[in-house]
Amino acid sequence: MVAFYENGFTIRSLSLMQHPDKAGTFRRFRAGSAMSLAGAGANRDDTSMKRFLAAAVTAAALLGAGGAGAQTRYVEPPPVMVSPDLSAPWVLQLRQAQRVQPRQYQRQRVVRQAQPQYRQAQPVYRQQRQVVQPQQVRPQQQAALAARPPAKQKPQIDPIYLPQVVEYSGPHGPGTVVVDTANRFLYLVEAGGKARRYGVGVGKEGFEWRGTEKITRKREWPDWRPPAEMIAREKKKGRILPVHMKGGPANPLGARALYLGSTLYRIHGTNAPWSIGQAVSSGCIRMRNEDVMDLYNRVSVGTKVVVL
Repeated sequence: MVAFYENGFTIRSLSLMQHPDKAGTFRRFRAGSAMSLAGAGANRDDTSMKRFLAAAVTAAALLGAGGAGAQTRYVEPPPVMVSPDLSAPWVLQLRQAQRVQPRQYQRQRVVRQAQPQYRQAQPVYRQQRQVVQPQQVRPQQQAALAARPPAKQKPQIDPIYLPQVVEYSGPHGPGTVVVDTANRFLYLVEAGGKARRYGVGVGKEGFEWRGTEKITRKREWPDWRPPAEMIAREKKKGRILPVHMKGGPANPLGARALYLGSTLYRIHGTNAPWSIGQAVSSGCIRMRNEDVMDLYNRVSVGTKVVVL
């Protein structure tokens, strides 16, 4: 080991093994010494022998030092001791050394420019108007259309059968209901020689009847229970009648019914107003729903009804 000192403090320690250039010089020195010793073994005197022995001892010492350096090759060097006196000249020189200024990095501000947005134009499709060409009708089609019967329209009621107040000079007193089956009118006799007249439908041929009865019952939206004779008669014609039908707009008795005595006959409304003024019923006196509702409110149970 070779040590260097300054001002009483250890600065650095070195070894021959850590410096290969000095180790090579030593090896060359050792090789030369060996050769000189071999040549002088026979010709020199005791003085030379002493010198040889001294050189051999020195070489052995240097070899020992080299071996020790090789063994301490991987040993950590002693720590550097710094003087506690910070006012020492060499410490002051270190302070005066150029100081390394820290680099200052300025962050560049990246300004992003807004990219213009382009919208792809959508194609506009305009629907072309279709011109419908009139179809030419063939002569055969024209003949078929001409031979086709016109659509059936429901007959309208004759205005003469609408309600109205007329003169009355008959023998029956006010409050009496008089049915003129021949002219299809119903009269409600009023005071002062007046009567309220309604158009009615009457019994068809074979179902006419005449007589005097009293109103025994009044019903709103009555149920219909056709007699067994009517069910059998209509069945022969191919028409099946129900045994019972609940009251309602589709019911043949219409909105109101005035029952006459103990007979099967009634003064009632209808769901076929175009039949007013005709003889189509099975003996009952039918009226428009509006008219029978008006008559229903003007008469009471016990009112006299005369059928002519």
